[in-house]
This record gives sequence, structure tokens and C-alpha cells, in this order.
Amino acid sequence: MCSHRSSCAASDSTTAHIVAAHPEQGWNLLCNGAIVFDDTGELLPDGRVVAPHRALTDQLAVAA
Repeated sequence: MCSHRSSCAASDSTTAHIVAAHPEQGWNLLCNGAIVFDDTGELLPDGRVVAPHRALTDQLAVAA
């Protein structure tokens, strides 16, 4: 997949960089083949799904 550096593991979206951005649709394609979504969910190249990492509603800040 990615040939720019060896640290881009297929299962590590934190070191991979964006090769195709589609903010209007809410997703980005990473150099390791993973697709990350604006809701923090991921679709990995092997077909596995990473569920969104959503904050609990009681942990969200409230505007005064």
C-alpha cells in the first residue's frame, strides 16, 4: 500500500497520511488503504470495521 515510510502499518491509521480527502462526504482515504469517517469510525483494508469513538453525552461541554 504505502511506500513513503515503513511506519505506516495497515492497521495503524494514526501514522498513515491522507491520500484522498472527501470532507463533503465525510470520509478520507489513507495511504494504508483504510477509510476513516468524520464520526471517527474506520473501514480497514481487510474489511474489518472499527466502531466510532463517541463521547458520552454527560461528558460533552455545555454552552452557557
